[in-house]
Amino acid sequence: MSVLAHPTADRWPALRTERAFVHMPHPARADAVLAYFERNRAHLEPWEPARPTGFYTRQHWAQRLAVNREEWMAGVSARFFVERGERVIGSMNFTNVVGGVFRACSLGYSLDAREVGKGLMAEALGAAVPFVCAQLGLHRVMANYQPSNARSGALLRRLGFVIEGYARDYLYIDGAWRDHVLTSYVWPDAPLPDPT
Repeated sequence: MSVLAHPTADRWPALRTERAFVHMPHPARADAVLAYFERNRAHLEPWEPARPTGFYTRQHWAQRLAVNREEWMAGVSARFFVERGERVIGSMNFTNVVGGVFRACSLGYSLDAREVGKGLMAEALGAAVPFVCAQLGLHRVMANYQPSNARSGALLRRLGFVIEGYARDYLYIDGAWRDHVLTSYVWPDAPLPDPT
C-alpha cells in the first residue's frame, strides 16, 4: 500500500511509496532526468510523439523542470518523476487541466525498460492520481493507450481506469497516425463545481 507524504517544505509535491519517490525535481536534477530519457530512448519512442529539437540535452531539461514547477503553481499541470535511490526510473504527466464543470486532465506516463513488470508504475500512480485529484480539484483523469500496448491497458485497469471508447488515428506517433483506447478514472471525492 502506498502512503502519501506531505509536500516538502519548499512547497513542491513529494510522495513516498513503499519502493519509490514521486516528486517534481529541481532543475539541478536535469542530468538525472536526461539520463533516464537517453537510457530509454529506444524503449519509449515507439509509444510517444516525436521529441522536440534539443530534447536530449541538459539545457532542455533544466528549463523543462523549471517550467514544471511554474505550471504546478499555476494549477495547469502536475509533471512528476519517479525515482528509486538517486536514479530516475519513470515519469508521469497530468496535463491539459480543465476546471469548471469538467474538472479533468490527461495523464501520460513512462517507465524505465529495466523496471517494467515489477508493479512500480502502479504503485507510483496509485499514490499520484488521488493526490493530484485532491490538489487540483479534479473529477476525471483521462489516459489513452495504443491497442497493441497490452501492459499499459492492464496497468490502467488495475488502477481503476475504465474504457470509454476507441479513437481512430488519434495521435501521430512513430511515423503514423495511431488508434488509441480511451479510458478514464473518476475520483469519487471531487468537489462539486462552483456555479458562480
